[in-house]
Amino acid sequence: MALKVQKFGGTSVADIERIKNVADRVINTQNQGDQVVVVLSAMAGVTDSLIALAHEAAETPSARELDVLLSTGEQTTAALLAMMLTHRGYKAKSLLGFQAGILTDMTSGKARIRDIDGARIQELLDQNYIVVVAGFQGRDTVGDITTLGRGGSDTSAVAIASAIKADVCEIYTDVDGVYTTDPRICNKAKKINKISYEEMLEMAILGAKVLQIRSVEFAKKYNVPVHVRSSFNQEEGTMVVNESADMESVVVSGITCDKNEARITLRKVPDQPGISARVFGLLAEAEIMVDMIIQNTRSDGETDLTFTVTKDDFKKAVELSKKAAKEVDAKEIVTADHIAKVSVIGLGMKSNSGVAATMFEALAKENINIRLISTSEIRISCVIEEKYAELAVRVLHTAFGLDQAINE
Repeated sequence: MALKVQKFGGTSVADIERIKNVADRVINTQNQGDQVVVVLSAMAGVTDSLIALAHEAAETPSARELDVLLSTGEQTTAALLAMMLTHRGYKAKSLLGFQAGILTDMTSGKARIRDIDGARIQELLDQNYIVVVAGFQGRDTVGDITTLGRGGSDTSAVAIASAIKADVCEIYTDVDGVYTTDPRICNKAKKINKISYEEMLEMAILGAKVLQIRSVEFAKKYNVPVHVRSSFNQEEGTMVVNESADMESVVVSGITCDKNEARITLRKVPDQPGISARVFGLLAEAEIMVDMIIQNTRSDGETDLTFTVTKDDFKKAVELSKKAAKEVDAKEIVTADHIAKVSVIGLGMKSNSGVAATMFEALAKENINIRLISTSEIRISCVIEEKYAELAVRVLHTAFGLDQAINE
């Protein structure tokens, strides 16, 4: 008998018929002798509709009340599934986030989980209940409802799995696993049978939308095996697990593309201590996330400071950069928002040379100019013009041999 946490996303519970399909799958799991905890998202589109309603009610809705409102989406799907399971003769009980013991910090809209008391869930499992938990939510230290931000149900599921020591956390979605790249961009993309936490985390950070970043961090920290699979078929998906020796035999596991990038350069900045701290301090105060940072010292003793932000933060980042430029006596600001970041990821990079050369040569053959480069132990990222992004993905997919199936 295994203990499984099964999470179903918005498309999997988009309407009553799909919730019935979820009920079928959950019942099948329990009939096999397994214990089941189900974590649900809101129906597809419901969260956006609730946000729109909030802005009709108030131009700037209270963050606290917005959390109360948004949490009702997951509450609805959890109650509906529990009703269906009970109607079909199975013991089922729905729990809201706070009832499931999820304690968060006090940051409305993007709270982080501090602790989970899994006692209530375990008590119900011991009584042979199917436990249905509303994802995306918890409570803070003063008892207020909080939400975990976009994709928060993934984080809820993995965190619960770690708290109750589940054997596996199954993430059911509208794709049947993690692919070597986005199949919508490259029709030669292949499903990966097994991928490490490190690789999955890099792919999530760099634009892959299969798993939410914080859920992968949780899984890695607490060693929770995650199985990404489709809710619309019975096929095995992709296992996200600890690194194993055989994984390094594949030099590059995946290619990602992120078009949500913009570049800002402060030119001719004085080359002296404290300049970077001032520029990035202003951005940090505004909670603007900076991605790539490149600093080039010029022959005249001055420096060019280049960094990237998301397009969502671009306008605000430019305003703050202009303010910083005046303070640090930069001579000019140059911006670009028609860029994209293309990355290659793989554990095999740790023990194989020549990955960068292969990447740069493949892009050069297509006359794709590289604007910025950044690296980690298992990743190389290049900023290029946005119009070449999809071509770059296809070219790199071929260059690293990913057109053929891997993990076979």
